[in-house]
Amino acid sequence: QAQLVESGGGLVQAGGSLRLSCEASRRTFNPYVFGWFRQAPGKEREFVAAISAYGDTIHYADSVRGRFTISRDNAKNTMYLQMNNLKPEDTAIYYCGRASGAEFYSIILTPVNYDLWGQGTQVTVSS
Repeated sequence: QAQLVESGGGLVQAGGSLRLSCEASRRTFNPYVFGWFRQAPGKEREFVAAISAYGDTIHYADSVRGRFTISRDNAKNTMYLQMNNLKPEDTAIYYCGRASGAEFYSIILTPVNYDLWGQGTQVTVSS
C-alpha cells in the first residue's frame, strides 16, 4: 500500500531549527515530484517547497525562502525539510505530498495536483 510517513515535528523556540522527514516506499517515491505544504488552524493548506524527481529543480514559497531547505535522498526514498530561524508564524501541521504530472512549475503550487499525502506532523514555534 502506497503511503508517506512524516516525522520530525515538535515544539521549538523562535529562532530554532527542526528537520522534517518524509519516507515512502520505493515505488511510491521514484521518479516523482514531491512537495511540502502546511496548514495552520482556520487556514487553507499552503505551499511551502517542492523538489523535482532528481532534485535538480527546487522552488520555495517566498515566506520560507532563505530559511528552509528541501532535499531528497532517492536511495533512501526520503525527502527532507530543514527549517532554520523558525518563526511563530511557521506554526502549522506540515504535510508531504507526491505530485502527479510532468510540468514542475505547473503542478507544484496547488494541493489538488498531489495524489498522495502523509498524515502530517505538528510544528509549533513559541515566541
